Parts: sequence; C-alpha cells; structure tokens
Amino acid sequence: MNVIGFIRDNASLVLAYTGNHIALVLVVLALSLGLWISTGLLISRHERLAGAVIGLGNVIFCIPSISLFGLFMSVPGLGLGRRTATLVLVLYAMMPLVRSVHAGIRSVDGTVVDAGKGMGMTGLQLLLKIQVPMAWPAVFAGIRVTVVLITGIATMATFIGERNLGRLIHQGITRGDAEMIIAGALIVSVIALALDYAMGRMERIIISPGLQVQGGERPRVGA
Repeated sequence: MNVIGFIRDNASLVLAYTGNHIALVLVVLALSLGLWISTGLLISRHERLAGAVIGLGNVIFCIPSISLFGLFMSVPGLGLGRRTATLVLVLYAMMPLVRSVHAGIRSVDGTVVDAGKGMGMTGLQLLLKIQVPMAWPAVFAGIRVTVVLITGIATMATFIGERNLGRLIHQGITRGDAEMIIAGALIVSVIALALDYAMGRMERIIISPGLQVQGGERPRVGA
C-alpha cells in the first residue's frame, strides 16, 4: 500500500478535490458565523426564544447528514450541488455556535453586569463591552467544534454532486481501493487539524490571557 504514491500520481485530481473541499468549508463557516453568532446574541436576551431555537438546533443536529442532504436536494430550486451542500452544512453549524454563544453570554458574572449598569451603560453597551468580550472563550470553543464538524460532514456532500474529498473516499469504498480511501480520509483529517490549529492561534491573539481557559481546557459547549 502506497498512499503517498497514489496522491503523487493523482496530484491534479487530489488538489482539485482538496480546493473544492476547503472552499466549501470556508464559505459555510463565514455564513454560519454571521448568522448563528448574531442569533445566539439575540436569544441570550430572550430565554423563551432561546429554548425554542436551541431545541430546533438539537433536532437538526440529530438528523443523519445523508438524510438531510437528500431532503433538501428534493426542494425545488436547490437540487444537486453546492447550494444544497452549503445550506445543509450551515444548518448543522447552528447547534454548536448558537449554544456556545448563548452559554457564554449567560455565564458572565451578574455582578459585573450590574456594575456596568451602575456606570450608566445601555443594554447594547453592556453586551458589546462586557458580555461579548467575556464570552469569547466559550464562543471560540463553539467555533472550533464547528470547523471540525463542517470539515467532516462536508465529505457526505459528494452524494449530492459535490466534487470534494468525499468523492475519493466514496469511490475508494466502491472500488475496494484502500489507498484511495486512506488518501481522502487523511487529507480531510489534516484540513480539520490545520483549521483547528489556526483557530487556536487566533484565539490566543484575540482573547485576553485573563479570560483564556486555564490549563488549555475548553469550556463545555453543550453544558
């Protein structure tokens, strides 16, 4: 078995699939961050709404990816391809992102918020200057989970026409080609680890050392 040889002999195909995979992940991540972080901030001020939104995210997260891809593929105007793949992956990102933002905001010490109110801060000022900065460790934990999650589930989009690394794995299984399977799985794993590492470095730059989790331990997103 020569996985490196397989990658070298099929370099153009592997590069094309890798590029498509990374592009899909980055597009989904950008859309998800904008949509679900703002949603998490909104529901943190309305607990009844928070229960409904987080519950919906949990339900979506429990649906097998191949089923959700198939369901949305049959919706008129979506069909096969990138549009459906993007929509489904954004929906899967809902649960970890919304829960981490909501949990982070709700975990801010009430005495700190009260002190801000005593200084005459408005609700928006409290959110942007106190709650959001103090919630960043939990939010970043959710982002890192989301990045790895999206990178893995994106491989399943090959069943709805996405030409990404999932195709290497699927074709390898179909042909009984272990080299093709391992090559696809290995590259997906490297992408996930690289993105997680990049997010970790970004976290250390953005978040104040005083707010970073002691001992490198991440907050529990699902708590």
